Amino acid sequence: MSHAHTPAYALQHTLLIPAHVSTSTYTHNGILILGSDDGSLRLYCPSDTKVVRAIRGLGSEVSSVTAVTPKDSGFGHIWVACGSSVKSFNLDTQQLIQSNEHALTIINVGENEGDVTNEISVSENQKTLAFTMDSGGVGVVDLATKSVRRMKTQHNSICATVRFIPDRPSELISGGYDNTLLHFDFRQGTVLSRRAFNSLPQSDAVSLSPPFVLCLSVSSTGAIAAGTADGYLWIGLGGDKRVSAKKTRKWGGLREDMSLSTKIADGPVVALAFLDPTAILTCTLLGAIFRHTLSTEGNTEDWRIESIPVAQTQFIAKVNTLAVHSNSVAVGGFREDGKGLAEVYQYR
Repeated sequence: MSHAHTPAYALQHTLLIPAHVSTSTYTHNGILILGSDDGSLRLYCPSDTKVVRAIRGLGSEVSSVTAVTPKDSGFGHIWVACGSSVKSFNLDTQQLIQSNEHALTIINVGENEGDVTNEISVSENQKTLAFTMDSGGVGVVDLATKSVRRMKTQHNSICATVRFIPDRPSELISGGYDNTLLHFDFRQGTVLSRRAFNSLPQSDAVSLSPPFVLCLSVSSTGAIAAGTADGYLWIGLGGDKRVSAKKTRKWGGLREDMSLSTKIADGPVVALAFLDPTAILTCTLLGAIFRHTLSTEGNTEDWRIESIPVAQTQFIAKVNTLAVHSNSVAVGGFREDGKGLAEVYQYR
C-alpha cells in the first residue's frame, strides 16, 4: 500500500490547541468536542475554527468524552472521564466557559485515586455508561441511580477501550494491553467470551510492538473491529446480523472461525470507526488514514478486506484520537513542537 496515494479526504481546517488533544467526539448535530491533557475541553461548530463552548480546570487529563443525544435540538450534555472519575456537564447553558463547579454529576469509578479512567461509552438507550481503567478494570454506571458496578474479571494490564453491543441490552466488549478482548454480560458481571491476539499472523518483518488492543468499534449490525499496537486491523463477523440472518442467543463476535485480519501499518493503529456496516476508517499513530471495505460474499474463506490510504495528517506528529460525523473526520494529537492540534477532513 503506497502512502503516495492521492488523498480522497480533503483537509478542511486545522485547530491549534495549547495542550495535546487526548480525545474527541462529535455530538448528534455535528459539534466537535476536543479534550486535552491539561484538563480542558473545547467545542467547535462545523466548518468553523472558533471555540463556541469550553470547559477547563478539570484537574487532570481528559482521557475520554462522550455526548448524550438530547430529546430536542440542543447541544445536550456530555460525560467526561478524567482522573479516577466521570463527570457530566450540560452544554445547553448560557455559561460559555464551565469548570468543575458546573458539573451536574461527579462519580468516582476508580478503586483508588491513582486508578485512571481510560475510555467511556454510553449505551444506545442512554441508561448505562461503561468505563475502563489503567488497572485493567471494566465497569458500568447506572445513570438513573448513579450506582457503579465493576466486572468480576478484569484485564491483566491497562484496559484501553470499551463499547456496547447493539441490540444486546446487557452486553459490552473491552480491549486491553493484555492483548485480549473480553465480552461481558455487565448485569451479571461475568465474561461470556474472550479473544486473545497472541496468535495473529506475523509478516516477514519483526514487529517491535505486542498486539495490545488500542481501539474498538462495533457496527450497527454487530460486527466488531479492533486496532492493535503491532499494526493490525482485526474484524469479527460472528455477531454481524448481515452475515448470520438468524439471531442467536449468544453474540458470537469473537469467534475465530468468523474473523479476518490484515496488517495495515508497521506501527500502532490508535483509532478506528465504522462508517457503515461494510466500511471502516482507521488511523495510525503517525497519521496514516485508511478506509477499509469489507466483502463477505460466499464462504468465510472468501471474505476480504480491501484497504486504501485516503489521507495523511499534515501537521500532526502523533495521533491520539479520531472522530467521525456524517462526511467529516477529525483527527487529534500533537505537533512536533508539543502543541495540540486537530485536523478536520471532509470526504465525498
